[in-house]
Amino acid sequence: MAGYLKVLSSLSRSAATFSKNPAVLAPAATFQSLQQRNYGDKRIKVSQPVVEMDGDEMTRIIWEFIKEKLILSNVDVELKYYDLGLPYRDQTDDQVTIDSAIATQKYHVAVKCATITPDEQRVEEFKLKKMWKSPNGTIRNILGGTVFREPIICKNIPRLVPGWTQPITIGRHAFGDQYRATDFVVSQPGTFKMVFSPTDGSKGQEWEVYKFPGGGCGMGMYNTDESISGFAHSCFQYAIGKKWPLYLSTKNTILKAYDGRFKDIFEEIYQALVFVAFYDLIPPACHVLANTFARRFCLFKTCTTQFTEFSI
Repeated sequence: MAGYLKVLSSLSRSAATFSKNPAVLAPAATFQSLQQRNYGDKRIKVSQPVVEMDGDEMTRIIWEFIKEKLILSNVDVELKYYDLGLPYRDQTDDQVTIDSAIATQKYHVAVKCATITPDEQRVEEFKLKKMWKSPNGTIRNILGGTVFREPIICKNIPRLVPGWTQPITIGRHAFGDQYRATDFVVSQPGTFKMVFSPTDGSKGQEWEVYKFPGGGCGMGMYNTDESISGFAHSCFQYAIGKKWPLYLSTKNTILKAYDGRFKDIFEEIYQALVFVAFYDLIPPACHVLANTFARRFCLFKTCTTQFTEFSI
């Protein structure tokens, strides 16, 4: 117990130092120059580098502690370091965030610490050049794909609900939508319109969104069939690998075109590829039941969201 208290006391003192002097959050070059410990020869060798994305405030302290005490003492791995702390993002005009995402594309594996997405107060506190965008959003838009959040089940950690033994994994689309939206504020009456102009020069389309009687705000966002298809493939592959049911949550009862496009693409891929692959994996005695599931394509409605169940 005394050892844990000593560690917590040390972490608290370090955090206090960082809060009083943000300049202590040094750029990547400073950390790269630090000497690593001389570890034993019995560590597990990792053949490929892993991208390390450092973060802000207390997460920097905790991550350094975890890395030195638990990871590098047992694993021999080359880390490609990128400092995503807010001061260094500002110093590099956020180029370090882009570089870290490109490195992740190259090496395929990255560990990212929590980072600050600045608001007006943070801009003033850190004397930033501008209000930089969310680094998570920047990285996700470069990588594409899907963000899966899966709980880690530990036998020696009591669950809040003891009888809940089957975890739920949340998969979220990581491209477009709010993260690449254009939003704005208006201060006078006027008309908000959206225009689509085809590149082939054919006749475009125009939609009148709203006539503002006074001040207000608006937003325009988008997604692509290619990205939605990638999202669907990732979700189906994940579900098949886990042998778990898959539920698609949409609001296509209201967003009939936008969320409806997600639902349609998921259904097309399920019928064309996923069900066929799944059909070959199950015993012949279950084929009739599987065909029934495929035809039924169950919908479960709640007061706020529509769930589509895919039988995996």
